[in-house]
Amino acid sequence: MTTRNYNLNHVSFTTADGPFSVVADEHHVLASGWTWDIGALVQLIHPDLRGAASEVRAGSKVDPHPVLDQAAEAVAAYYAGDVTAVDRVPVRQRSGPFREQAWEALRQVAPGAPVTYAGYAARAGRPSAIRAAAGACAMNAAALFVPCHRIVRTDGGLGGFRYGVQIKESLLRRESVPAPSPHADPRRGSPAR
Repeated sequence: MTTRNYNLNHVSFTTADGPFSVVADEHHVLASGWTWDIGALVQLIHPDLRGAASEVRAGSKVDPHPVLDQAAEAVAAYYAGDVTAVDRVPVRQRSGPFREQAWEALRQVAPGAPVTYAGYAARAGRPSAIRAAAGACAMNAAALFVPCHRIVRTDGGLGGFRYGVQIKESLLRRESVPAPSPHADPRRGSPAR
């Protein structure tokens, strides 16, 4: 087996829901979540993508990192009200075929339109695999960019979330607020004509 060395980089910052960190290779976000603990995020990355990375370097203004910069800008835009900004960030995760398909299906769940675990299993192509779909959510390393927080229980409950139900509830609440229309005339309180 050939061991490959990967250059992994990270950035951390504060959001309205607490600390948020991102780990990326040169082209994709590999892991992210509401934590300062970079080591914990690195452990979520599949070994094939993590490789033999001996060091995870912090992004800096001196040595810009396009993916980390894009991710940080998208998270800032998300918290400023553009809840679709995170959809454009490139993400890479690895697992078996069902999980990879399920993670791709997660990226198709629109903000403000949560889906039940049963509905999510159907979107992932295996309607009877509700537990496997829930497992894909639990194993999602790239929180927010792969929006597992948009999956809820059939009874309307929130279900679990790696970073706490309070953050999941906050994200869903944030996404349920309609974005202001860019064509609105603020002097009239109605859309411009």
